[in-house]
Amino acid sequence: MNKKISISMALTIAIIAMTVTFSITMILARQMFDATIPSVKEKESMYSKIAELDKYVRANYYGDIQDATLNDMMAYGYVLGIGDKNASYYTAKQYAELVEVQNGNIMGIGVDVVKDSSGYARITKVYDSSPASELGLQVGGFITAINGGEVKGLTAANVTAQLQGEAGTEVTVTYMAPDGTTADHTINRSRYTIPSVEYQMLGESYGYIKIYRFDGTTQSTFSKAVEDLQNQGAKALVFDLRDNAGGQMDVAVNCIDQLVPEADIVFAEDKNGEQTLLGSSDESHVDLPMVVLVNSGTASTAELFAASLRQLSGALLVGTTTAGKGTIQAEPYRMSDGSAVVITTAKMLISDKTSFDGTGLTVDVEVAAKADGSDTTLVSVEEDTQVQKALGVAQTMNGGTTTDDTSSSAASGDASASGDTSASQSTSEGGEAVSEGADSAAPASESTDGE
Repeated sequence: MNKKISISMALTIAIIAMTVTFSITMILARQMFDATIPSVKEKESMYSKIAELDKYVRANYYGDIQDATLNDMMAYGYVLGIGDKNASYYTAKQYAELVEVQNGNIMGIGVDVVKDSSGYARITKVYDSSPASELGLQVGGFITAINGGEVKGLTAANVTAQLQGEAGTEVTVTYMAPDGTTADHTINRSRYTIPSVEYQMLGESYGYIKIYRFDGTTQSTFSKAVEDLQNQGAKALVFDLRDNAGGQMDVAVNCIDQLVPEADIVFAEDKNGEQTLLGSSDESHVDLPMVVLVNSGTASTAELFAASLRQLSGALLVGTTTAGKGTIQAEPYRMSDGSAVVITTAKMLISDKTSFDGTGLTVDVEVAAKADGSDTTLVSVEEDTQVQKALGVAQTMNGGTTTDDTSSSAASGDASASGDTSASQSTSEGGEAVSEGADSAAPASESTDGE
């Protein structure tokens, strides 16, 4: 009898379990169905609209349609339509060029230019081992025409775009040397390296490190710069991040890690408010006073660098308020045709879990650049008023006093990378500055950012 009851009970339990399982499955299936149907209907509506538009245009448009261009433009429109101001779409060609830039390579003639009051493109930097360097083009000279067309009506970005091109292709420039002599030169474009870090000693014992961006070439050169300056007896370090738009998150974190004590460095906060630690530092650090020079062009992971040094190592920020780009972009998602897309995935939080997005970082010592922009494009670091102010702050932090003589008589030491720290990529006399080696698409992958 007991055996029969046990079998009956077992059957009853099994039936109840099956019923409960079935009910739960049906509830979940219904929820998935309810969630999927609107999505399917929305996608059907979207594709139907595009198909309807395409059918009408192909039937009535007078001109010829280039399908490859049309597909790229639709992709551009989609990315624009999601409302993410930091999202980017790259064609296959643009993405290949972006990868080259992130690896420190670019193809062109090898100069940075600004548009000054003359209307011509003034050369502010000539990169080592570039066609321009081999030809003898000089900082302070002008490019007055490209392929016979005057540059006066062009923006600096337009000039840069015309100077760049595939390796082996030719471009003819009309060059006016600093002494006023003019000549036409036909130049073969080629690949050259653009440094992301340059450094030297200021004064007798103050290290100066200029970081243009955080890319695949940055970490090794940055580590060498910090080590070399310490070995030379640097009493303090001045980091120049003016107009550094950011770059790869992991690179920035590794550079920060080299400088600061053990701590959490950066968190990602998703749209649901969930926070994830992205990077931290170990106990090894640099025990020197630090100053970070910033401006409105300092953005994203460059702002993270500045904020981290201030919070974790007591660095002082000098210059003007930063850009306030505190979001994180995914690594570029490469699609089957070679194109790629970058979208924002989270908000960036610094060590104390606060955000600078939309507000930027206020500085401890405010000093504006000269109105003509000559601080960062037309003079050496020894003549750069903002750099000299940062040097004075570093001297004060080190327990010294500053005078006009000490702040203006910085003796130049060895420079790294390309060796010419006289020009960076900022603004010019009355205008804009563009680096031929700059990432024109720059939001790039700030795997961040990573803008």
